[in-house]
Amino acid sequence: MTGRRVALLVALVGAVAFAVLAALLVPWDPVPGGPLHPPPASAYFTGAEIRRAEDYASIARLWSWSSLAVSLLVAGVLGFTRLGARAVDRVRGPWWWRVVVAVVGLALVGRVVTLPFSVLLRRHALDAGLSNQAWSAYAVDVVKGFAVDAVATSLGLLLVVAVARRWPRAWPAVAGLLLAGLVLVGSFVYPLLVEPLFNRFEPLPAGDLRTQVFALADQEGVQIDDVLVADASRRTTTLNAYVSGFGSSRRVVVYDNLVDDEDEPLVLSVVAHELAHAEHDDVLTGSLLGAAGALLGVGLLGLLLRDVADPRRVPRVLALLAVATFLASPLQNGISREIETRADADALRTTGDPASFIALQQELARRSLADPTPYRVTQFWFGSHPTVLQRIALAQRFAQDG
Repeated sequence: MTGRRVALLVALVGAVAFAVLAALLVPWDPVPGGPLHPPPASAYFTGAEIRRAEDYASIARLWSWSSLAVSLLVAGVLGFTRLGARAVDRVRGPWWWRVVVAVVGLALVGRVVTLPFSVLLRRHALDAGLSNQAWSAYAVDVVKGFAVDAVATSLGLLLVVAVARRWPRAWPAVAGLLLAGLVLVGSFVYPLLVEPLFNRFEPLPAGDLRTQVFALADQEGVQIDDVLVADASRRTTTLNAYVSGFGSSRRVVVYDNLVDDEDEPLVLSVVAHELAHAEHDDVLTGSLLGAAGALLGVGLLGLLLRDVADPRRVPRVLALLAVATFLASPLQNGISREIETRADADALRTTGDPASFIALQQELARRSLADPTPYRVTQFWFGSHPTVLQRIALAQRFAQDG
């Protein structure tokens, strides 16, 4: 079997695996009673709050979209012309060294050209009161984030090039399976190796809140050893909570400012949402879909690109990855919105407190200056969660249905 046929087979297997997993694991109809009808923003936010959120979002979108456009442009110039390959050709040393230098060098170029937009966006957040982090601490976070991304990308590219050198025809199958496994391993170890680089975590202190959190977990049928509190307030004034990892690495994390600043019913509403993610193993679902996507991506790479074993191909691989990530965003975020909606519905069923859920959504939106009515294309392409008004509409339906 030729290399292109192997690549085609791998791409087909990846696509079928993704479709089957998505059909079985993604809640495509998470809301009972049909489509939601969001209320007008003016019913839950003042005119001043709406204008402030829209003003903030308009500037934030400008810098974010500009950064994305420049990033794709630079990746395209380096990857789809000879410029990137010529730069890699100047690197001396064994193939693996050339791959690492190419990945780090190209990533550094991409980071430098988009850094002005990141600084402008951060300045905008500081002016709006969404961040209280010193510039020095921000710079440390930027360096850490760059290092994590560079290491992960280097490992992936080293694996692909090494396999292509060893098995010139069968490499798409071998590399696809190995990368799929690497996605799962990365998701498992992320809370253990990466999250501690950016935050410190402490167990939720003993008391009534902790007792009620564990009661919620029992109610949802979720086994948890602990709930962790992250010291996020040294970086941001926004509120958040999340679940990461799966199996023995799974952890439920809440921000310290959420615990310290908000009333107990609102905190419990957040925790119930995160416990719903844990109940359905949503992180594992995302990881399995990511693994299938990796298999599909490697198959497509084998169809689009020859001589993957040559380190000079690294710029083109990275350019294709950037374009694919952008084009896959609507599907990825569409799946995320369905999963988030199911978690909201489960949280409402568990707490039986739609009033606190609505109050929570209002507070989250106010604290993050979330645009209550974002552009449809923005929400479709980049929105990983339902809008605040969609989430309020869900709570209204639960309140009406009793």
